[in-house]
Amino acid sequence: MLERHLFIIGMPGCGKSSLGKRTAKETGMPFADTDGLIAQAAGCTVNEFFEQYGEAAFRTAETNSLSLLTRVRPSIISTGGGTAMNELNRRIMKNWGLIVLIDRPLEDIMGDIKLDRRPNLQAKGLGELERLYYERMPVYRSFADVTLDNSQGYHAALAAMIRVANGYY
Repeated sequence: MLERHLFIIGMPGCGKSSLGKRTAKETGMPFADTDGLIAQAAGCTVNEFFEQYGEAAFRTAETNSLSLLTRVRPSIISTGGGTAMNELNRRIMKNWGLIVLIDRPLEDIMGDIKLDRRPNLQAKGLGELERLYYERMPVYRSFADVTLDNSQGYHAALAAMIRVANGYY
C-alpha cells in the first residue's frame, strides 16, 4: 500500500473517477474527487459553479481542494481534467504523491462522453474535446509518474490501478 497520495490525472471521460472509486474500495484507501469536493462545498453542481462563479474561481477552488487533501491520510484523489494544467497544482501533486495518468484513446472518450456533464465541453462539443486532448496530453505525459493504458477495457485498467495503489508500478 502506498504511503502517500495517488493523484489521478487525465482527460474528461478517461475513467479517473470510476477507476479511483473502485480502486479505493478494493484497497481500503480513502477516495476523494476534487470536482465532487468543490461541488459539495459550494452546494451546487460543477456546471452550476461554472455558471455562477466562472472558470477562474473554479480553478482556484481546485488548488484549494488539492491543498486541503494533502493534510489527510494517503488517499486516492481523482482530479478534474484541467487541474494538471496549473503549475502550482502540478507542484502540489509532485510534492505529496504519485501521479497516475489514465491514458485513454481520444476515439474511445469521444464515443461515450456525456458532454452535458462537462462545463468546458457542454457548449462547444466534441471539437473542443479534441482540441483539449491535443493541448493537455503532452502536459499530462510530461509529469506523470505512471501512465496507465485504459484502452483494453475497464477491468484491465482496474487491475493495473490496483497494482499501482499497492506499490507495484
